[in-house]
Amino acid sequence: MGRADALPPIIQGGMGVAVSDWKLAYAVSSAGGLGVVSGTALDAVLARRLQNGDDGGHMRRALAAFPYPDVTQELLAKYFLEGGRNGKPYRPIPKTTLERNRDHEILSVAANFCEVWLARQAGGYVGINFLTKLQMATPAAMYGAMLAGVDAVLMGAGIPREIPRLMDDFAAGRPGSVTVDSILAEGIATPSVTFDPLLTFGTAPELPRPAFLAIVTGETLAAYLAKQVETRPDGFVVEHWRAGGHNAPPRRMQDTESGFGPLDEVNLEKMANVGLPFWLAGGRATGTTYRDALANGAKGVQIGSLFAMSTDSGLRDDLRAQMLDLARRNELVVRTDHRASPTGFPFKVVDVVGTIGNRPTYEARPRLCDLSYLRTPKIDHEGRTRYVCASEPENKYLDKGGDPADLVDRLCLCNGLMAAIGLGQERADGYHEAPLLTLGSSTNEVAEMLRLFPNGWTAADLVQTLLDA
Repeated sequence: MGRADALPPIIQGGMGVAVSDWKLAYAVSSAGGLGVVSGTALDAVLARRLQNGDDGGHMRRALAAFPYPDVTQELLAKYFLEGGRNGKPYRPIPKTTLERNRDHEILSVAANFCEVWLARQAGGYVGINFLTKLQMATPAAMYGAMLAGVDAVLMGAGIPREIPRLMDDFAAGRPGSVTVDSILAEGIATPSVTFDPLLTFGTAPELPRPAFLAIVTGETLAAYLAKQVETRPDGFVVEHWRAGGHNAPPRRMQDTESGFGPLDEVNLEKMANVGLPFWLAGGRATGTTYRDALANGAKGVQIGSLFAMSTDSGLRDDLRAQMLDLARRNELVVRTDHRASPTGFPFKVVDVVGTIGNRPTYEARPRLCDLSYLRTPKIDHEGRTRYVCASEPENKYLDKGGDPADLVDRLCLCNGLMAAIGLGQERADGYHEAPLLTLGSSTNEVAEMLRLFPNGWTAADLVQTLLDA
């Protein structure tokens, strides 16, 4: 039996930033599913929670279990504010770069450890979701999750071909590296980032090796990854374009609202022939679609949006209430935006007044890029590195040689998603970051859950509804 075979049939999506937080993963794990925390920007999440005074003491409780007490004390001294910020801006944290930065490493390792450790107190299965795009952040974040004993790692938004080797290296107590997609001058080699636990913490213990589930859109990529031992995952999440967040680009742009068409449908027979367990995602949150998935060879389903809308998620209560109210009136609009994300991947955007998915709010927002998780390294002929993001201020982007066309209609995902969980930056001049919301496009599933649970639902309600079906 492989590592993935023991995982539950229902997987909760890893929705960032911290919509899929430890509380949601804990609730899903307690209900018998695979609870998944989002591994995106957890360093900023931990730092901001501590600066808010750590309501409930959960971060400090997890940090007390962190196996490097000197590092714990260092982080608390730097970020924890008794009683909170009192309206002051959040302190900045180190940005991810190609160069080693110990301050960033220890914060990232500790943050990922805390989120997984707290979720695992439920006693069930816990996973973590990473974005392939965030390569510079991946090694330290992965080590923190594995240090906490994470059961599964899920990864998409790119081709995660190096992840099995990275996990094998950390499991064996070795340093782990990944290459970083970069804009390179001719003759410049592709850079990589390495995390060495021995260098950072003075020890490099062997760690349990979690299952790895690659998030793919179809059987072709699945077969490619499964072909070679060094790239083979333990299983797959097959994500339909209806899923929220980032989607893979259409195989051929169609004249449809979404841009997707028949070519983007997975061949389930061929998917089953790959020979590894798989779960279906994107519009799979009803009893009918769950049963259909099992009948077509899937081990189960992954569900995102309905867990995001549950009372256990990290989403701000007022934003959840707004979306539920829109759904009750059949006015919940989710669009596939091919321009929104600076990654270049299509991104699902919810149009809610007061969020940057709403045009007036987007146009009123100044272009800022201070969290900078989606930056791409750009290395010139002399080996000098600059970091570019199509959501940064126009003058900065153009000064680095960026194409003006790349700037049009880009959203700041980092700041917007952070604001959606109540951790948006509040600046000294009174400016507050507006939130950004994402859901899958199958809004009928929200309507169906409201029919069953008119006042909202918990994660356990959703799990039980599917299992009962």
